[in-house]
Amino acid sequence: SIYEEVEIEDLDYDPEKLMYTYPCPCGDKFRISLEDLHDGEDIAPCPSCTLRIMIIYEEEDLPPLPEGFDETDSEGEDDGEETEEDKSGSDLDDAVKRLTIR
Repeated sequence: SIYEEVEIEDLDYDPEKLMYTYPCPCGDKFRISLEDLHDGEDIAPCPSCTLRIMIIYEEEDLPPLPEGFDETDSEGEDDGEETEEDKSGSDLDDAVKRLTIR
């Protein structure tokens, strides 16, 4: 079930990680990637609890994906261009995201 419906304008966007976040009542943050939003996903899970939010947005209002971004690699394949600094939190986030039951 959905904890809350949230307008995309109310989420924080990190242009370096291409990630939107929103505070969760448990103290962590709901997370959804720009790529997922471009793919039509609208549910952002919290990695620390079972809560999920629905993101209200129009795809044409999203920031564009970076030049050279290959959407066909969106199924968790590594493109080899991530730096160690970029990977520090994203590997865990990606693993948790893949384990989330939808």
